[in-house]
Amino acid sequence: CSNRDPSVKKVGGGELNSEAAAVDLKDLERSWFRPRTIVSAMLSGLTWLIALLACVPLFSVLYMLIVKGGSRLSWEVFVELPPAAFEVGGGFGNAIVGTGVMVGIAAALSVPAGILISVYLSEFGRATRVASISRFCIKTLTGMPSILAGVFAYAAVVLTTGGYSAPAGGVALALLMLPTVVLTAEEALKMVPKIMREAAYGMGCTPSQVVWKVVIPTGLSGVLTGVMLAVARASGETAPLLFTALFSDYWIAQQGEIALMEPTASLAVLIYNYSGMPFDNQIELAWAASLVLVLLVLITNAIGRLLSARQIGLRR
Repeated sequence: CSNRDPSVKKVGGGELNSEAAAVDLKDLERSWFRPRTIVSAMLSGLTWLIALLACVPLFSVLYMLIVKGGSRLSWEVFVELPPAAFEVGGGFGNAIVGTGVMVGIAAALSVPAGILISVYLSEFGRATRVASISRFCIKTLTGMPSILAGVFAYAAVVLTTGGYSAPAGGVALALLMLPTVVLTAEEALKMVPKIMREAAYGMGCTPSQVVWKVVIPTGLSGVLTGVMLAVARASGETAPLLFTALFSDYWIAQQGEIALMEPTASLAVLIYNYSGMPFDNQIELAWAASLVLVLLVLITNAIGRLLSARQIGLRR
């Protein structure tokens, strides 16, 4: 043992020369002059640059909305009616209420139907021809221009009832919400672990009990994410409401009665109408309404993202 070379050490039952080990460790150090390192740094920098450029339009729009719309925000704009052409002041409280009513009608139509469709696609008819055709139709609806939904609702509801109304706008928005609800809910239900289904069947549960007691409660966060994203999309639509709900300068509730079958105001249409006005007061209201609408959409999207993150955390 006394004749052993001091530069040789035992590692893992074998012998390793310390000089060779030092050379190997030096080779593993990152060098900024290697071609792969240079290319990686350039691509990383390019990615960050593109990401920053993509954020420029978003932050510029938000800045303009905050500067021009925030100066007009006050309690009066949320509780007063739109002003006449040459008048000052006023607000868009009726448009906020009308938007909420029509989005609520759309959610009442699309959410139950979308969840039932997603349950069938994910649990009962996953590999059937009907499911394949349904998925194709739903994905086609996803890319359908929103104005076509307005044309359909105009022909199906407005011409049938004889006038513009909140239910007509709700039907148009429901067509736009349905694909988002179905596709998101289907993916959320598919992510429920198979072992949970098998355990429920092993305990003697029927297929319907497995769906309503196990699958849907487990995937509920993902389903709610799809609902919130669909609501956010429907809240900012303008073209379908021009064909179905039109606009109104009055509250939807008049003299103690809810006038659902009358033209109904909405934030998106108010912005469209007032943005082309030659009066400063209406233009300022359009900016303020745009800021309110963007904040509503951002809050709804944030809630959807939080629910989605919770769903991912539960799966882990």
